[in-house]
Amino acid sequence: TDPVAVLALFKEYGAPKRLSLIFEGESLFNDGTSLALFLIVLEIAVAGYHGIGTLAEGTFMFTTMVVGGVLFGLLMGFVFSRLIGRVNNNEHIEITLTMLVAHLTFILTEVLSHHLVLFGQEIKFSSIIATVMASMVIGNYGRFKISPRVEEYMEKFWGYFAFLSNSLVFILMGLLFAALPIQFEHFILPITITVGVVAIGRALSIYPVVGVVNWMKKEAPIPASWQHLLSWGSLRGALAVTMVLLIPDTLTLPGWAYDFTVKEFIAALTIGCVYFTLLVKATTIGPMIRRMKLADLTPLESIEYHESRALVTSQVLARLQDFREKGYIKEEVYQELKQDYTKRYEESLEACQACFRQGAEHMGRALQAYALGVEQRFLHELFVYQEITESEYKEILNKIQIQLARVEEGEAQLSGVSERFTKDWFEQLVDWVRDGLRPRSQQTLIMEEYRYYRAQEIILNKVIRRLRALHERYAGLFGDAAVFEGTMVLYEKLRADALKKRDIAAEKIGSELSFLNESFGRAALHKAEEKALDELLENKMLPRKIGIMLYNDIKGGVV
Repeated sequence: TDPVAVLALFKEYGAPKRLSLIFEGESLFNDGTSLALFLIVLEIAVAGYHGIGTLAEGTFMFTTMVVGGVLFGLLMGFVFSRLIGRVNNNEHIEITLTMLVAHLTFILTEVLSHHLVLFGQEIKFSSIIATVMASMVIGNYGRFKISPRVEEYMEKFWGYFAFLSNSLVFILMGLLFAALPIQFEHFILPITITVGVVAIGRALSIYPVVGVVNWMKKEAPIPASWQHLLSWGSLRGALAVTMVLLIPDTLTLPGWAYDFTVKEFIAALTIGCVYFTLLVKATTIGPMIRRMKLADLTPLESIEYHESRALVTSQVLARLQDFREKGYIKEEVYQELKQDYTKRYEESLEACQACFRQGAEHMGRALQAYALGVEQRFLHELFVYQEITESEYKEILNKIQIQLARVEEGEAQLSGVSERFTKDWFEQLVDWVRDGLRPRSQQTLIMEEYRYYRAQEIILNKVIRRLRALHERYAGLFGDAAVFEGTMVLYEKLRADALKKRDIAAEKIGSELSFLNESFGRAALHKAEEKALDELLENKMLPRKIGIMLYNDIKGGVV
């Protein structure tokens, strides 16, 4: 399946995030395994079937392709993650490394597959599976090693690069379609049958499997409406055409006496199926999402929509007042605009109150969701200022995201900051390798504990101050006073707990605590220097030559 177009439609219509994740993840693993199986079938078609020995050889090849691809992809992903971590604030090099890990993993896997022989047996690795695994490592582990200042460049580059690559693929597909020496009107029936077979096969790969997953109750159930979209939304694209191009031009079958080759016939069926999914399935996914009401706002999202609209309108009113005081607009224009935006603010506030009346339990959840967003913002600032390490940042971020999921599902919040959550398998693998090569001392573990609870205390304190300021300025926007005080009691309790844990860890650190706090201060001031210099350069208040010299001074600790 090709998820690019489907995910774009999901994003446009606001489909559930979990559905998009399932769709994309299934497609990635689908690509690797399907190509591995295809290459084995193609090998049998070319070399011929010779009984049980052929099946054994095919099974061995499939196993080595999958296992070898996974291991080699992990290796490449972690190697390039380390390389990215060694580059500091250089968007060109860091972006280039992310491009290299994708292309180099694919190329090196192909080279190994053509030259690796053990005990007279060719060993083949799946280049797609290796590339997928390397990309997953970069996306889940290496992304935190990307310099904070480069994150914006990275997102924009890969967003455009994905758009460009996908566009080129479909242009090339059209050229291939036009170049086939086949009269397609003679293949309407075979293409129609192929489309039907593919649709049935897709349905059989979705409904029974998801039914088993839901029956096992290992995670939240996948609704029937999601299953319908997973089945119908399986667009075909680049990989299917790539497979066809791998078929030898000389491949034939006994009794084949047509004017076109086997490869051209399969290409016609494949491209016909691809165009059916693009012209029929892709154009009906949007109406399906609307009919199944997957794009409708949940009660919590409705409250967040009206609250955000009220906050934005309030900011506009403040800016409008500033324009008036500075004489940018005339009095009659000011009064007209003020009346318009004041009405919008009051409408949003009334809409919030109406939502609260329909479900009072959503008041606290909306406030907690806002608070968790504030937590995530200040956590990122601490990471940028190097006041916490990468592992501590990821652990706290994981905790915040789990809390947010709990809020969205209406589940209970944390009872204390000591609650920890299981790390994903990438982090477990990294910890296992790191501790095996260089075990951490007891003192190192205590200092990590201190930084962890110190960061928690700082973040929670900022959230408390932000919530109190918000309540004073926008009374009633996030619910009544009782709901607000309940949330504040929770955050005060969490902050006191974090402060207590931090002080306990500080006592264990002893004399090294002052050195640690000094390093925090120096790192924060270092970032403040860079920020001030960036502002001067962005406002064209400083020659570039002087800016470079000052950057070098900051790195050397002169400024």
